[in-house]
Amino acid sequence: MQKDYRRLILYPNKDKSILRKHPWLFSGAVDLMDEEIEEGDIVNILSSDNQYLATGYFQNDTIIAKILSFEKEDIDQDFFDRKIKQAIDYRKMMGFFSDRTTNIFRLVYSEGDFLPGLIVDYYDNNLVIQFHSVGMLKMQDLIVNSLLKNLPKTKTIFNKSSSTLPRKGKVFSKDEFIYKNTEDEYFIAKENNCKYLIDFRQGQKTGFFIDQRDNRKLLSSLSKDKIVLNAFGYTGGFSVSALKGGATEVETLDISKRAIEICDKNVELNDFTTNHKSKVVDVMDYLNEIENDKYDIIILDPPAFAKHNKDVRQALKGYREINTKAMEKIKKGGLLFTFSCSQAVSKDDFLTMLFSCAANVNRNVRIARKLPQPFDHPQSIFHPEGEYLKGFVLQVE
Repeated sequence: MQKDYRRLILYPNKDKSILRKHPWLFSGAVDLMDEEIEEGDIVNILSSDNQYLATGYFQNDTIIAKILSFEKEDIDQDFFDRKIKQAIDYRKMMGFFSDRTTNIFRLVYSEGDFLPGLIVDYYDNNLVIQFHSVGMLKMQDLIVNSLLKNLPKTKTIFNKSSSTLPRKGKVFSKDEFIYKNTEDEYFIAKENNCKYLIDFRQGQKTGFFIDQRDNRKLLSSLSKDKIVLNAFGYTGGFSVSALKGGATEVETLDISKRAIEICDKNVELNDFTTNHKSKVVDVMDYLNEIENDKYDIIILDPPAFAKHNKDVRQALKGYREINTKAMEKIKKGGLLFTFSCSQAVSKDDFLTMLFSCAANVNRNVRIARKLPQPFDHPQSIFHPEGEYLKGFVLQVE
């Protein structure tokens, strides 16, 4: 029998999204709730006639609950053991644990693994966790126990959640090791047979843009004898991949001095220093200054321009500026790898923006490839919002 969790009771006819297994419940659907519910508490969601619908955790926000189960069950150690094992088994089925060329991948992807609010990334037996909700943070011990049980070779688990928890909440998290079975203070891991120093303490996300692995491999296959510009280059994932593919020259740009320093270390780790240059600059300023027809390939992978729906218009303006300039400058017949990781910007909005850029520069542009997020970032079919990475390879005549 399930524990006696507190309750959220819905208005009549407000249960449709839950019946369709959408993992988010919005506050406007809730008629009544038990008293003294605190941020992160486990709650049962009931229909207006008190029929059980789902179990999740409470948030004092527009999304008032995120769903953990549509079955009446306890959210306990057995629950997390099962869910995390399912996430690991999925990655095993997709070949991630047996791939000798790569030991970097996403181990748990929030709603895509039916654990909303939880991210776990894998770096050669080192795990980096990000809790994106107080509900998941409160279950940290259960999650860590489950990870260690399912992955007994784990060296470290680092909690990097100080910047991912809701800012208006009263619960905070410190970035720190929560499990450590090694003296190493940094990670070097491998992707597509390239080595990378992972900036898990101070870097963006968990230290590396794992979701671009397949796209970096594609870039590598197209880079032989090419001059490549990696804008918003961060720690050089695309740069190292282009150099591995035989690019004659690669230039990396980023506004972060620390990111460029680690990029240079990654290039050095892979013995590609001869053909690489890096600059700490504002990308848009630099794109305005570069000569036309120099670069065979330009990569635009900026940080998310829109965190929320209210930011979409401004984000699209930013995407339009950088993509227009890249289309103007790129060599005739060149390839533009362009991305948005803004969940609030839809694929249709992003493609319409690219259409307007092509029209504005008056060059023939064709879509060579559409680039979605990879297998280790699965999307629940009930959660369309889980598709966040949009990418295209464009050829510009």
